[in-house]
Amino acid sequence: MRPDVQIKGIREGLLITLGDGEWPEVQAVLLEEFERQANFLRGARIILDVKNHILNAATLGKLRDLLSDYEVSLWAVLSDSPTTEQTAQMLGLATRIHQPAPEQVSRPIDTNLGGEEAILVKRTLRSGFSLEYPGHITVIGDVNPGAEVIAGGNILVWGRLRGMVHAGAEGDESAVVCAIELAPTQLRIAGVIAVSPQERGEFKPEAAFIREGQVVAEPWTPSSINREGQKLSR
Repeated sequence: MRPDVQIKGIREGLLITLGDGEWPEVQAVLLEEFERQANFLRGARIILDVKNHILNAATLGKLRDLLSDYEVSLWAVLSDSPTTEQTAQMLGLATRIHQPAPEQVSRPIDTNLGGEEAILVKRTLRSGFSLEYPGHITVIGDVNPGAEVIAGGNILVWGRLRGMVHAGAEGDESAVVCAIELAPTQLRIAGVIAVSPQERGEFKPEAAFIREGQVVAEPWTPSSINREGQKLSR
């Protein structure tokens, strides 16, 4: 029987769960999945649940190198095996899923959105910066590649959005991501994930949201959510 590979979007990244089987065959099926969904997975942060598979440093290190060829980052390895868990730790990988502590960059402010809370961040978010807030987030500045913004509500970037963003992180499919230049390495709304097309025309202010189960983008205007949008590649 072909080993099972399940991919699920979670707050920390993409959780990939591997089924039973001999490791060479499991690894081959995993790489086939990456080959098949290369555009969808590109730029993702990967949490790999290997269950009971016992992996040494050479095997896990080789897998990490193979995954990097698909432009993804192996961030964490979850395992029921103490040996595999210790190996992952030796390689500098996380072995537990945890929520990053939100950085206190601004006090919550009351908005005109029915009393919902939001924060306003006046700075460029550089690589390695992680910002998380349960309400809406507005950034006046750029979100650079390697930075991430996670919001329970909407995300508005008054600048260039080139990092990773997750709006509606608690499952709100009505959340919206808006930016002056919308070119994220990964964009997620609720449980739906998209990445920017490699070929883009002239950048213009855009809004991204879910329509018919897919993330679409269209010119950022007050009535933008009422018109058909251009699908982002998934």
